[in-house]
Amino acid sequence: MADIKNYLKEKEKREQNQSTYKDKIRKHKLTTVYRVLLVLIALGAVAALIMLQYKRHIYTEYDIVSSVSRDVSAEAVDLRLQDAILTYSKDGAHCTNSKGEVLWNQTYEIQDIRLETCRDVVAIGNYNGREIYVQSAEKQLGTINTTMPIRNLTVSAMGTVTAVLADTDVAWINTYNAEGENIFTGQAHMHDSGYPAAISLSPNGELLMVSYVYVDAGILKSDVAFYNLGVVGDNYSDHFVSVYSYSDMLVPEVQFINDSTAFAVGDSRIMIYTGAQKPVEAAQYNQKEEIQSIFYSDQYIGVVFISEKEDSRYRLDVYNADAERVGSYYFNIEYTDIFFGQNDFTVYNETECMIMNFEGVEKYNGYFSKAVNLMIPTGSAYKYILVTDNSIDTIQLK
Repeated sequence: MADIKNYLKEKEKREQNQSTYKDKIRKHKLTTVYRVLLVLIALGAVAALIMLQYKRHIYTEYDIVSSVSRDVSAEAVDLRLQDAILTYSKDGAHCTNSKGEVLWNQTYEIQDIRLETCRDVVAIGNYNGREIYVQSAEKQLGTINTTMPIRNLTVSAMGTVTAVLADTDVAWINTYNAEGENIFTGQAHMHDSGYPAAISLSPNGELLMVSYVYVDAGILKSDVAFYNLGVVGDNYSDHFVSVYSYSDMLVPEVQFINDSTAFAVGDSRIMIYTGAQKPVEAAQYNQKEEIQSIFYSDQYIGVVFISEKEDSRYRLDVYNADAERVGSYYFNIEYTDIFFGQNDFTVYNETECMIMNFEGVEKYNGYFSKAVNLMIPTGSAYKYILVTDNSIDTIQLK
C-alpha cells in the first residue's frame, strides 16, 4: 500500500514538474513573440516617421551632378521622348540620350510639321505631304508613304500610325504598321458621320479613338467613337465598338493615356473613358472656366485653368486613370510644360520650376542657373535632366 502511495506522489510530482516546464516554455515563446512585435512596431514607427519627413521635406537648391555639351541650331525644338531627347526642325530630327550620344538622325524637308509621340515612339509627317517617319528612342522604325495628303496623325508605342487623309468628298482614316503596310481603312463623310477633328491610338495600338464633328439642324455636335483593331474588333462591323454623342459641343482633343483609359476635351467639360476592349464613358466633369491647357501621363490627367483666387495665377485639376478627381492645386509661375510623377507634379518654364505633391506640399520652388528648354525626370528621387541650348545637365535637388 505504501508503494502505491509513493508511486502516486511521485507521479503527481512529475506531472507538476512537467506542467511547470510547459508553462515556462509557453511564457518564453510569448515573451519572444512580444519582443518581435515590439521591434516590428518600432521599425514601422521609424519607417512612418522617415516617410513623413520625406513627404514634408522641402528642397531649396540643386547640385549639377554631371554635364555634357551639345550644339543645336537656333530653329530646333527639344521634346521629351520618354527618357531621351528628341530635337527636330524643318530640316530633320535626331534623338540623343542624357549622355549626349546621338541615337539616330533623320533628314527631311518639312514645312508644316505634324508630330505625335507615344512613350518612346514618334511619328513625323508633313501637313498635305505623303510621308511619315516613324522612330523609337533607340532606332528608326520605318517610313510610311500615303496615297493622299496627310491632315492629321497619331502613333502608338508599337509604331502603329493612324493618319487622316484628304480626298475629294471623304476623309480616309488609315492605319499602318511602322513598315508602311495599310492594316485598317476607314472613311468619314461630312454629310453622314462628320469630319474627324481629332484622333488617338492606345499605346498597344489596339484601340482607335476618333472625334467626329458635324452640324445637325444648325447645331454643332460631336461624336466620340472607338474602334477595336484587335481580335475583339473582328466581331463588330467596321471594328466599331462604341460611340458617345455630345450636342452643341466641339470636341477638338482626344487622347489615350494608357491601354484602357482615354479622355476627350470639349469647350465645357472633360470626359474620361475606361475599358481595354470596348471603352465606356466612366465620368464627365463640367467646367465653368475656360480650359487653358491639358497635360497627362499614363496615370494622370491635368487640366489647367485661370485661378479664381487672387493670390495664384493658375489652378491645376488632376484626375487619375480610374476617372477619379485627385484634387485641385494652385501655382503662380508661368509654364511651358507640366509633367507627373508617382505622387507629385512639376511645373516649369525656361527660368524657374515648382514641384508639388498631391498632398499640396510644395517640395521645390526655385530658379534655374541657365535657360532650360526641357526638363526630364530620371526615375530617381528628385533627380532630373535639364536640357539647355548648349548642355545636358543632370541635377539633384537638395
